[in-house]
Amino acid sequence: MLLIRPLQENDLDALYAMAQNAGKGLTTLPADTELLQRKIDRARDSFSQRCAPEAGLYLFALEDTETGRAVGISGIEARVGLEEVFYNYRLSLTVNASRELGVHVRTPTLHLSNDMTDTTEICSLLLADNYKGGGNGLLLSRCRFMFLDEFRKHFSDKVFAEMRGVSDANGQSPLWDALGSKFFDMEFSQADRLSGLGNKSFIAELMPKYPIYLPMLPDSARAVIGRVHDNTLPALKMLEAEGFNFNGMVDIFDGGPVVEAFIHNIRSIRESVNRHAMVVSKPVDLDVPPEQRVMISNRSFRDFRVTTIPVDCIEPDTIRLPRDVADALRVESGDPVRLAPLKDQLRIPHRR
Repeated sequence: MLLIRPLQENDLDALYAMAQNAGKGLTTLPADTELLQRKIDRARDSFSQRCAPEAGLYLFALEDTETGRAVGISGIEARVGLEEVFYNYRLSLTVNASRELGVHVRTPTLHLSNDMTDTTEICSLLLADNYKGGGNGLLLSRCRFMFLDEFRKHFSDKVFAEMRGVSDANGQSPLWDALGSKFFDMEFSQADRLSGLGNKSFIAELMPKYPIYLPMLPDSARAVIGRVHDNTLPALKMLEAEGFNFNGMVDIFDGGPVVEAFIHNIRSIRESVNRHAMVVSKPVDLDVPPEQRVMISNRSFRDFRVTTIPVDCIEPDTIRLPRDVADALRVESGDPVRLAPLKDQLRIPHRR
């Protein structure tokens, strides 16, 4: 069984191995044990409410219960820009016109922006290669929306994701080469690593504050602004299916797009329903295709857990759970649970 649960202390080795295999460009999860340990500690403090909930970092592990090993991770940053300045470039137009000369010029321009400050970010999505497919990536990504819906008072009304931009196999970014490298004597991979270590605001503060006129950049740099890395395309399509749209902001280093949605418009939230658990002794065939499964979560903040169950288990007021699934979710008969579709095409039957 695959189970979503809060990230734990003993997940460090698995998390480091996944970060190593992810390659360059995954800013929020670099292969650095000290940084990853700090993230685990912060996540534990967040779930344990040893910090203000709105200042929390909520990291979820996808666990293979047969091995007890974490095989994926995803996260929610409750509010960005509270401790250090959060930067993006806003893609806009600068218009110059002269009626006398009959000139009207529209120039695409990048403006340094802090517009996403105090907004909730979904981040740190990473899945081990041998677990890709079968709806596992959907579960890992969409479980976050169930947590947002359940505890939305701790989050902003708007949620965004900063997508990984274009870079080559050697970690070279065309936008960085044309822009960022002119102000820093370092490679993109080094700047990206410093960003992941928490130094992004320091780097951004040394970037030019004046508008960047895109026609002054080479074609290779302009071509990648607002585009995602090939490996990130499935994650982007997943978010677009949930109702996320490009908001005109891009990453200051690689030009990856920022997509956003209002919580109440997110598909998994709009189509979620509440039921009560009914633990049954009769076996349930859990081996069904992703198109026939729904996500099911408990209602716990400190020990939030999600797995999937066949849609046929849903009754008008309850959902039938075999004992092993109930134990994994840490629920008993009568406990409230939340359900949401795993795949886009599935519709959960509502109460009559």
